[in-house]
Amino acid sequence: MKKMLMATTAAALVATGAFAESHANEVKLGILFGFTGPIESLTGPMAQGAELAMSEVTDSGKLLDGAKVSPMRADTGCIDSGLAASNAERLIADGINGLIGAACSGATGAVLQNVAVPNGMVMISPSSTSPGLTTVEDNGLFFRTAPSDAREGQVMAELLIERGVKSIALTYTNNDFGKGLSDAIETSFKELGGEVTIVAAHEDGKADYSAEVGALASAGGDILVVAGYLDQGGAGIINAALDAGAFDTFGLPNGMVGDALPEAIGPDLNGSYGQIPGAEGKGIEVFSKMAEDAGFPGSSSYAPESYDAAALFMLAMQAAGSSDPADYVSKIIDVANAPGEKIYPGELGKALDLLKDGQDIDYVGGSAVELIGPGESAGSYRIIEIIDGKVETVGFK
Repeated sequence: MKKMLMATTAAALVATGAFAESHANEVKLGILFGFTGPIESLTGPMAQGAELAMSEVTDSGKLLDGAKVSPMRADTGCIDSGLAASNAERLIADGINGLIGAACSGATGAVLQNVAVPNGMVMISPSSTSPGLTTVEDNGLFFRTAPSDAREGQVMAELLIERGVKSIALTYTNNDFGKGLSDAIETSFKELGGEVTIVAAHEDGKADYSAEVGALASAGGDILVVAGYLDQGGAGIINAALDAGAFDTFGLPNGMVGDALPEAIGPDLNGSYGQIPGAEGKGIEVFSKMAEDAGFPGSSSYAPESYDAAALFMLAMQAAGSSDPADYVSKIIDVANAPGEKIYPGELGKALDLLKDGQDIDYVGGSAVELIGPGESAGSYRIIEIIDGKVETVGFK
């Protein structure tokens, strides 16, 4: 991402051929998430968040002189790179103007390199957090509204130290996301003086995790940190650890945070804690109320970031006066950052008016959007704890 050259980007985009007319009657945004697989309990609300922004803009009638915005969903299975790539190709063939996703980092990398870059398609992921995506060769086409796991490793380490943890056992799902997050947690915790007794991978989809838990238990530690997926191996590891009496408290980084986990594990998960990208203040308060009115939980992991990803696409198109990726890609950072009037959820129509009049906006959204170093989210984190079987917010970092 750091190696992009805008001139090269523009040439690559033009070479792919025309996408949509500058003032199309319809704008299509693909939503490429893991609707099946290890985070499927999260992706429904995420998609609804993105679609909420699209409905808001369509209802305003102010995008590109009245364009309707249509969502187009497709599945990645989260960890199935082949499925992700083939469905991304189908979305492009169906005429999308931008791609929200993927949700999982491995799928995002595969789609970016094999589909998006060759086709000049812009991607904004609301939840792909692998540090490896920071330096991938993307021709300037990739952005994300969730921060890198390099930052999350620091936040998790600080949280553990603050809670008096001196040693951890660490397990991770065996893919790019899990390895990157695990490395960040291990490095940051050691830098703060903590001991990591073991770092061990686990595979998703197994029926029995007793062997993995046996190795983790032998190594010991004050707490078991699980850098995995809440609907697959991560939950399996926790259940096996509880059954064996190996650990009674768990560190829960982003892929493990969601209501489905305490619902599946039960009261034994109470007292476990972790973090998920999230902000406090007006933006999330307004978004949460909008989501509630729309019938889905605004506090669900990455739902605000998904609303914001969709919003950035449409605001950049308005700023460029075009839904062609070659035209609007350079406007994404402009609309996301200062200077300009701050824009919150529910104010997309107002933002479209300002942009049409040639004025600057600073899109804040539901997740306190700030893009740095091009395309990276600066990010903040919501600290959570499982209390009485619920994921409760107990602070922010």
